[in-house]
Amino acid sequence: MATATKKTASKIKLQPLGDRVVVQRDASEERTAGGIVLPDTAKDKPARGRVVSVGEGRLLDDGTRGGLQVKVGDRVIFSSYAGETFKVGDEELLLMREDDILAVIE
Repeated sequence: MATATKKTASKIKLQPLGDRVVVQRDASEERTAGGIVLPDTAKDKPARGRVVSVGEGRLLDDGTRGGLQVKVGDRVIFSSYAGETFKVGDEELLLMREDDILAVIE
């Protein structure tokens, strides 16, 4: 099985269900290419991150589970409006379906 759980600093175990994936978003850029410091309100949230936990896979019509294409530790690109943002302790995480992931960065 391609399951994994994420133990956060607050000792909470996260196990996404089905074909869902927990992603930790990369930090946003603090400066432009020209060296201008960006305030928090002008920063774009990056559409890149690291997979921290995966579910067991989608339930298929025959009752089996289809495996996921991503695994824990993969660096991924996802659509900018993908998933639900939530906080665990001081960590901000995204919970999304595997379909929201566009590519794996190798």
